[in-house]
Amino acid sequence: ASPLRSLKSDPGFNTLPEWDRPKNGFEGLVGDQPPLGLWDPLGFSKDRDVEKFKRRREIELKHGRVAMFATIGYIVPEYYKFPGYLSTSAELKFVDVPNGLKALSVMPVAGIAQFFAFIGFIELSYNKSYGEPGNYGKGLFGLGSLGLSATASDPKSRDKKLRAEISNGRLAMMAIIGMFFQD
Repeated sequence: ASPLRSLKSDPGFNTLPEWDRPKNGFEGLVGDQPPLGLWDPLGFSKDRDVEKFKRRREIELKHGRVAMFATIGYIVPEYYKFPGYLSTSAELKFVDVPNGLKALSVMPVAGIAQFFAFIGFIELSYNKSYGEPGNYGKGLFGLGSLGLSATASDPKSRDKKLRAEISNGRLAMMAIIGMFFQD
């Protein structure tokens, strides 16, 4: 087989010395993880549209962040529940709420509406993009909103933290789906 077909460089056929495989333009960005590099099995980045790529990366980050919180929200009630009432009008105590997806079956409709109203507020009016996918100018955990500066200014440290966030988000997305299926 030809070295060009295998996409591996070969000292005897050094016609493409600066790279080993064709690039699609998005390699080397935050989100590429060894050993796969840029993993795009469905070919979403084939069109090389930067705006679409940034939108997809922002969505991936957002889903990862939600999944990290959801995973913690699935685990913590197994070990601790707040004392008192979740809803005094429905006489529903926190200890009476089942864990996991079953909790939705006992939540009052007004509570679910509050949940979606809060998410809508965050999505539509509070989080304004700063051009970089997933960056809303709020600093670490949104602490900038409280006047606490929590940013990573060292480029190496920031890159490491962003790569860790996207990796942990991907893991959390798989974890929460696994927890849903376990339920």
